[in-house]
Amino acid sequence: RQGLRYLQDCKVCPRDCGVDRLNGEKAICKTGRYAIVSSAFPHFGEEDCLRGWSGSGTIFFSMCNLKCVFCQNYDISQGGEGAEMGPEALAQMALDLQSLGCHNINFVTPEHVVPQILEALPLAVQMGLRLPLVYNTGAYDSLESLRLMEGIVDIYMPDFKFWDAGFSKTYLKAGDYPEAARNAVREMQRQVGDLAFDENGLARRGVLLRHLVMPGFAGDRREIFRWLAREVSPHLYVNIMSQYRPAGRVGPQKYSEIDCSLAPGEMAEAFAMAREEGLYRFDERRPLFRAFASR
Repeated sequence: RQGLRYLQDCKVCPRDCGVDRLNGEKAICKTGRYAIVSSAFPHFGEEDCLRGWSGSGTIFFSMCNLKCVFCQNYDISQGGEGAEMGPEALAQMALDLQSLGCHNINFVTPEHVVPQILEALPLAVQMGLRLPLVYNTGAYDSLESLRLMEGIVDIYMPDFKFWDAGFSKTYLKAGDYPEAARNAVREMQRQVGDLAFDENGLARRGVLLRHLVMPGFAGDRREIFRWLAREVSPHLYVNIMSQYRPAGRVGPQKYSEIDCSLAPGEMAEAFAMAREEGLYRFDERRPLFRAFASR
């Protein structure tokens, strides 16, 4: 109920829009009373410790409180592709994923729909949901929303994008992103600590932090790694990702400086940089049949 009150004068995320979403008003996230879901399915593209051998039960929420110009899911994050789901439908969706054998329920882009998730979860638990919950976020979260999730979320998976406020304003349309992300990651670490696994190598509790390597931004990246190792935890589990490709609004006419692929050696440089700053627990993708051949 407290979460739903946040919708009335919306302060669910750092945008702090102040609109009455409880009565259907919309602002930056273009989401009113009910969450918009674009898809739900067992996802085999996540980290090994999440996908396992039966997939991560991903629920993709449409719209986003960030406006990343390079978003690879632009139709979902900005176009609003999907359908509104009430709490009963959202709860049933999680149960359906559990019945398919998924190892966890993975809420993707949940920052703007925390109250709606909290409304659905008691129903899902009453109906038999027992899987770990993953909070898969761009790290533009409010502390108020994260504190509502304490004791509920098992695995936090923030994607820390930029350290510099100027880059954040240009590419995410959120100049306060770095400060918000730092506060969010600290709070996530306080709640669940370093990532821990079960006997089969599946994530059970903790923080799994992602960072997407983009063309350039080496100095910015180093600042992120340094802060993570010194201020969050040197034992933080980190996925340094190589999937960047020009997408969204990026092209020859606009944001041309990132209209390119990674340079040769850029990924190796990123890993070396992270190690230099004190991080050492990195996600390594393995073929599915090898990753869990001994389970």
